[in-house]
Amino acid sequence: MPSFIPPAPNSVTVLIVGQGGREHALAWKLAQSPSVSRIFVLPGNPGTEDAAKTQNVSHIELNDYEAIVAFAQEKGVGLVVAGPEEAVVDGIGDYFLGSGIPCFAPSRDAAEIEGSKAYSKTFMKKYRIPTARGQSFEYYSQARAHLKSRPGKAVIKASGLAAGKGVIVPRDKKEALEALDDIMVYHRFGREAGRSVVIEELVEGEEISLHTFCDDYSHRTLPVGQDQKQAWIFGPNTGGMGVFTPTTFVSEKDMEVIDRTIIKPTLDGLDVEGRRFRGLLFTGIMMTKSGPKVIEYNARFGDPETQSMLPLLSDDTDLCHVLLACATNKLKDVKIGTRSGYACSVVVASRGYPYEYEQGHKIEIAPCPKDILIFHAGTRREDGVLKTAGGRVFTVAARGSTLEQAAKRAYDGVALIKFRNSWCRGDISAKWHGIPPVDGEQNEPKPDLGCTVL
Repeated sequence: MPSFIPPAPNSVTVLIVGQGGREHALAWKLAQSPSVSRIFVLPGNPGTEDAAKTQNVSHIELNDYEAIVAFAQEKGVGLVVAGPEEAVVDGIGDYFLGSGIPCFAPSRDAAEIEGSKAYSKTFMKKYRIPTARGQSFEYYSQARAHLKSRPGKAVIKASGLAAGKGVIVPRDKKEALEALDDIMVYHRFGREAGRSVVIEELVEGEEISLHTFCDDYSHRTLPVGQDQKQAWIFGPNTGGMGVFTPTTFVSEKDMEVIDRTIIKPTLDGLDVEGRRFRGLLFTGIMMTKSGPKVIEYNARFGDPETQSMLPLLSDDTDLCHVLLACATNKLKDVKIGTRSGYACSVVVASRGYPYEYEQGHKIEIAPCPKDILIFHAGTRREDGVLKTAGGRVFTVAARGSTLEQAAKRAYDGVALIKFRNSWCRGDISAKWHGIPPVDGEQNEPKPDLGCTVL
């Protein structure tokens, strides 16, 4: 097989599909590649609109994949990067087959490992990949009967896509039955997401996020991160409220076990199933007393994991080369290096998130030091004024030689952002550098312009 040949300087036009903080971070990092001449983000956000080499594309719908392919061909795009889970699970990568344009996204069949938790649970059982004991149910009556009869605490998961919010950890049987009703009767996460559920045992330990670049023949894993999923310390699950990386509690030996028992068997199993995975495999893992166990799979970059992991890539790691190499089966030929130290990201959210949240508040951002990165997620410009337009509004990221320093810089960045009823978790990474977490009983932001830290 021919080796990877780096593109000439200023020769690659990139199209990023998506509009959140993850896509802003991808645009920021790809703009640093000498080979990238231009970046389109479809549809993008006010942050990507102002990013180097970058232009937003707002006239095409996110799910109009045929139009996206036509746009990429018209503009001479040399690399497509799919961000959102919906696009990946819908099979945007398949739409680009035969187009001559490399697309960094798995096939629709391979992406089912994220699109259906019922499928992924069956898959893990089949290939003996360590995970929590559990089973899936398509019928509400059967799921309810199982919940009422099973001993111990359960975790209830909407099988389909739910923007990271479809996993509920009830405190008791009553809450478990209410959670089942929310998913399958009231369709809190949408009808498609709640057509079936997975009910499994509660496994305890430290949760980690693993990003693995894959092509048909090899894989390379980035340093481990930890995402704080709950809205506040004892709150409901969200798409993620902040990440630090690398973790301080996962050893090289742990990583060898994870690769041998989880990552390689997963990729080999997908190959056997005729679903060979090419792209970014994002694996959520619980480090339990009995070893690592898979919580869930995702088939794309995480959000906000990406905002912490990309700043740690070394200066001589060219993200454009890495993504092109994955898409063209030459991953073994490219360098993926990381900086020393740590990165931490903190999500700034709107009041009400992860449920119904406020929108349309004016945003003010003070001048930002170069060592602090502010990635837009849920923002819009209206008559030239920056306003809130989502539940997770910004992700603020920073690096540091120590974890405490990275976290402090990230929170310094949070303080630069002001909009009505903003809030964030105040304990991202705090457990690991001696700072006690904030009081988890306070779970409502105060109605002022500054960010309430929970």
